[in-house]
Amino acid sequence: MSIFRRAGWSIVGALVITLGAAVAGWPVYVHPQLDPLRRADVIVVLGGTPYERFDVGIQLAEQGYAPEVLISQSTGADDPAMDKYCGGRFAFRVSCFVPDPWSTDGEAREIVRRATIYGWRHIIVVTFTPHVSRARYIIGQCFDGEITMVASPTESGLEFWSWMYVRQSAGYIKAFVNRHCETSGNSASRLLE
Repeated sequence: MSIFRRAGWSIVGALVITLGAAVAGWPVYVHPQLDPLRRADVIVVLGGTPYERFDVGIQLAEQGYAPEVLISQSTGADDPAMDKYCGGRFAFRVSCFVPDPWSTDGEAREIVRRATIYGWRHIIVVTFTPHVSRARYIIGQCFDGEITMVASPTESGLEFWSWMYVRQSAGYIKAFVNRHCETSGNSASRLLE
């Protein structure tokens, strides 16, 4: 077999693998399962950019879906863009935290900690579209209650989605390897310190 023929087959193989990954990831990253909204104990907005997700969480509280909004400041406690949320005045309670560790896992730990204290049984979680499925998986490993997932607006374009496939897939691998919650018992006992 000539070198050109091998190179051609290698290119075809790479294209098939890429197409297979794109098709497999479509329902996970591009069109994840979203849930019908109904009243919950709290709206949790996972951190990161774009910042539109924080507006979505506030709007849901303004519409009466929960009496409280919990915001993850994963961009850092000194991010001035977060002042309007964490320092703002609202007709409902807004509290902010910096996750530890600085990841979705750290956010899940804080959700469970507060759920144990406040007796939350149903949470609405807002994040951006490519993160919805992985966030549901990670939080669901720790939180025994009902989780309603909501997606905030998301960028578009081939470069963005290519990066999201890589980033979110790597995040899934990390989540599968670094399990911090057991699969049985109540939320308080499932969180491993």
